[in-house]
Amino acid sequence: MAPTWLLFCLPCAGGSASSYLRWRRLLPAHIQVLPLELPGRGSRMAETALRDFDTLSMQLTGRVAADLASWPQARYALFGHSMGALLAYGMARRLALQPALRQPDALLLSASAAPSRRDTHRFAASDTASLLHDLRRLGGTDPEVFEDRELLSMTLDVLAADYAVCASFIRHPGPPLTMPLQVYAGRSDEIDAVCLNAWREETRAAFDLQWFDGGHFYLHAQQDALLAHLAARLDGICAPSCQEASHAA
Repeated sequence: MAPTWLLFCLPCAGGSASSYLRWRRLLPAHIQVLPLELPGRGSRMAETALRDFDTLSMQLTGRVAADLASWPQARYALFGHSMGALLAYGMARRLALQPALRQPDALLLSASAAPSRRDTHRFAASDTASLLHDLRRLGGTDPEVFEDRELLSMTLDVLAADYAVCASFIRHPGPPLTMPLQVYAGRSDEIDAVCLNAWREETRAAFDLQWFDGGHFYLHAQQDALLAHLAARLDGICAPSCQEASHAA
């Protein structure tokens, strides 16, 4: 069965898109999960991690445009967690400047403050002690990482590059986006509701904020609930056009 939706998934800072592979067996078959790996980790370990937001978002946008050629009839959405949410937004902005390219049909953004509410000093510290403190404070990192010196060193190197990516983000003025924007957040995360609700300023289409129990990495413990909501959200977006296509047939 050809997928109705393509779900491109972007990882958090220091993370790998391979963490989304399990979603392939947990989401309905009509939603095709396509993890977008970043340089310097996972299947792209041999590549140098990028440190500039615009360079990385441009590279990822090109990857999405190439992948879409294999599924010309499917809709697509961008999902990102934390830094991944910021990258998804940057990609959507970049695509909006290229109307000849297919635009995302939805943005699904998790655990990230809106661009207009970002703390510009949050990612300034990239020394080992600060990075290690963040890894432990935010959770979400396998405990085995802290026990393996080589693995921890690799993780910190990637995290430092990703912090540089976040620090280099610049919010360029422009009209609101045109696709629905769904935001997900953990009730115990340090990102407050004002910073999350500010995402509604970024789209002319529907906006929704959905809360889950948990902190910054709520999506691990709340995986089933998150994916159920995500699938229903995509199906709801698709419903009108799918019904029209069915009547036309």
